[in-house]
Amino acid sequence: MVIFVTPTPVSALVHSSTLVTAGVYLLIRFHLLLENYSFVLIFIGLITILISGLAANFEYDLKKIIALSTLSQLGLIVTILRLGLYELAFFHLLIHALFKALLFICAGNFIHLIGECQDIRFIGGLVYKTPITVIYFNVRNQSLCGIPFFSGFYSKDLIIEVYSMLRLNSLIYLIILISLTLTVSYTVRLLNYLIFTDYCGFRMNRTEELRDEIVYRIGFIFIIVLFSGTVLI
Repeated sequence: MVIFVTPTPVSALVHSSTLVTAGVYLLIRFHLLLENYSFVLIFIGLITILISGLAANFEYDLKKIIALSTLSQLGLIVTILRLGLYELAFFHLLIHALFKALLFICAGNFIHLIGECQDIRFIGGLVYKTPITVIYFNVRNQSLCGIPFFSGFYSKDLIIEVYSMLRLNSLIYLIILISLTLTVSYTVRLLNYLIFTDYCGFRMNRTEELRDEIVYRIGFIFIIVLFSGTVLI
């Protein structure tokens, strides 16, 4: 039986900048037509954030966790559109595209080194094998969680402030906070499996780090992810 797996560079392009975000970008461009459907937007966005966050906390496939993370962030953007803040939604869309592209490249290197295995239960101790990629991966995770002064902080903190100042239904505000907590939860879970646990799976088919030219190219994306929030705001 032949199994076709989407190459990780293709996944990085699809999930971070084209196919997934195209629909949300159209919603941003036509936000004036959605004013009468604010309830539908908030309902779809909240359900998407909550279910994708819960699913990511119980998933073991590395690429599925990343895909569910993308789905959760897009649901957050849709909830922002409900408030009519299309500029903030577009700002978070750009920030998300940058650090999610870096994430997919790092995850592709992990999968390649482990022998095309995507189950995080069979991956561990990567900090001793691929320290440079682990640094890039950690920076992306800090940005996703909204740690201060990383790129994701500038959009997520602004989103929370906006929701806190508006007089919204308490249930909506509670679901937003729970969903953001779930984002931190599955990110810490992923770090625990990939980095902090001992290696307990298959033998690595390669033990060297990424080639120098690839490290430099990813390093360029790494610098952009670090400072994009400050620049774009």
